[in-house]
Amino acid sequence: QVHVVESGGGLVQPGGSLRLSCSASGIIFGFTIMGWYRQAPGKQRELVASSTGGDTRTYADAVKGRFTISRDNAKNTVYLQMDSLKPEDTAVYYCNVGGTKTTPGTDWGQGTQVTVSS
Repeated sequence: QVHVVESGGGLVQPGGSLRLSCSASGIIFGFTIMGWYRQAPGKQRELVASSTGGDTRTYADAVKGRFTISRDNAKNTVYLQMDSLKPEDTAVYYCNVGGTKTTPGTDWGQGTQVTVSS
């Protein structure tokens, strides 16, 4: 059974930084594509970034140059470093397991709220 847990959300001022973490169990982590998605109120869930087992990274245009996805296969953990945050980054961020580079798999974490506001 796949178990996914995110952490690290919170309230931050525009221009600030946050780092999200996602730990996953019940999978062969080093061979699994991990993704971060987000959903803002009234909007569809969208891809933020993904990382293959070989650490090939894909980013949404809206976050390129500001967000960085990374992974530690030894710890079964993927991270999302978010810098230069903007109010439009406010959303619930979800970790996803086992999708493709641009589409999600069926296993999700519970989500963590990120709010960018002054």
